[in-house]
Amino acid sequence: MTARVHVSLLPLLLLVLAVALPAGALRFDLHSGHTKCISDEIKVGAMAVGKYHIVAPDDGTPSLSSSSQQQQQLPDSHRISLRVTSPYGSSLHYAENVHSGNFAFTATEAGDYLACFWAPDHRPPVIVAFEFDWRSGVSARDWSTVAKKGQVETMELELRKLEDTIKSIHEEMFYLREREEEMQELNRRTNARMAWLSLLSLAICLSVAGLQLWHLKNFFERKKLL
Repeated sequence: MTARVHVSLLPLLLLVLAVALPAGALRFDLHSGHTKCISDEIKVGAMAVGKYHIVAPDDGTPSLSSSSQQQQQLPDSHRISLRVTSPYGSSLHYAENVHSGNFAFTATEAGDYLACFWAPDHRPPVIVAFEFDWRSGVSARDWSTVAKKGQVETMELELRKLEDTIKSIHEEMFYLREREEEMQELNRRTNARMAWLSLLSLAICLSVAGLQLWHLKNFFERKKLL
C-alpha cells in the first residue's frame, strides 16, 4: 500500500516542481568561424519563444535584458548570426551579425526544431559567449501578463499554471503514444520484409545447391564414374 501511494504522489511533485522552478537562460561559448546548433522537440500547435544576446567579455553573469549602451561597448568581433528551422527545413527566424534578438512562432510541424548560431571568422580567433533562453509549450506563456490582466489571486494563478501543465503533459502522452504506434507499425513492416527476404535467400540457396548437384551428376556421368 505504501509503495502505491509514493507512485501516485510522484507525478504531482514533478508538476509542482515544473511550475515552481522556471527554466533559465543557458550560456554557451562559440568560437569564431564555428557553428553551434541547439534542438528542441516541439509538437504541433505549441508556441515557442526565444531570446538571445551576447555576453560582454568582462561580464560574468549578464541578464537577457542588456542595455543598448552595454551592447555598443561590445567589440566588433563579438557578433552572432542565428537561423531557426523547422523539422522539414523551413526557415522561421534569421538574424545576421547582431548582438541580441528574439523570436516567436507556433509550431506547424511536429519534430526537432533547430536553432543554429555561428560567429564570423576573426583573426586572431575569439570566443563569443552568449545566453539563449528557448521555451516552448506551457513554459513559453507569459504568466506575469496573465496575472496582471486577470487580477487573479496567487493561488488561482498557480492553479492555472498547474492546469496548463497537466494539459501539456496529457497532450504529450497522446503524442508519444502516436509516435509509439508509428514505430510499432514500422517495426512490423520491417519484420515482414525481412521474413520475405529470408525466404527469398533460402530459395536462391536451394536453387544454387540443386544446380551444383545437377552439374556434378552430369560431370560424373560424362566421365563414366557413375
